[in-house]
Amino acid sequence: MRSRHWYDYLWVWSILFFVLGFFNILFAWLGMIDFLLPLALAAFGGNKFFCNSLCGRGQLFTVLGKQLKLSRYHSAPRWMASKWFRWGFLAFFLSMFASMVVQTYLVGAGAASLREAIKLFWTFRVPWDWAYTAGSVPEWVAQFSFGFYSLMLTSLLLGLIVMVLYKPRTWCSFCPMGTMTQGVCRWKAGKGQHDKISV
Repeated sequence: MRSRHWYDYLWVWSILFFVLGFFNILFAWLGMIDFLLPLALAAFGGNKFFCNSLCGRGQLFTVLGKQLKLSRYHSAPRWMASKWFRWGFLAFFLSMFASMVVQTYLVGAGAASLREAIKLFWTFRVPWDWAYTAGSVPEWVAQFSFGFYSLMLTSLLLGLIVMVLYKPRTWCSFCPMGTMTQGVCRWKAGKGQHDKISV
């Protein structure tokens, strides 16, 4: 049995993020750590250390699915881990992120009003006005918070659904961040090979 490390408990961070955001939407900005750190580690380290060791969400699925036995442990459909689905889901995810950024820009430019709501599964609008006090920060900052929290919460719910239906970390097989870090690692490995050949 391997020794435990501090990063084995990052599943607590995943829970804390959603709890804090529930009461104050501005804490959603902390989620950018989980958005940028995996890419940075992949770019500089050339590996998926974040996905394998630092991902609090993946750890949370393991705790809930394996330790608390909330997973059925069925094999997921093969298409779920296929290249076309992973990259297709990433494209969809990035389009939703881009839409969120555009909405943030419009609010910042005064062309749109602040939407104090969370959108689950990019469709269902849930009022979230108790989590933000108007005027606390510039409206574009608040708008990004609502949009990013929506994105993070929706992906968490998707992960929980496939965790229950299949194996605990089924989400990891098509996670957008995992797909992007894998792409970065392959690019870095290819670049390294090209540099060796050039020399």
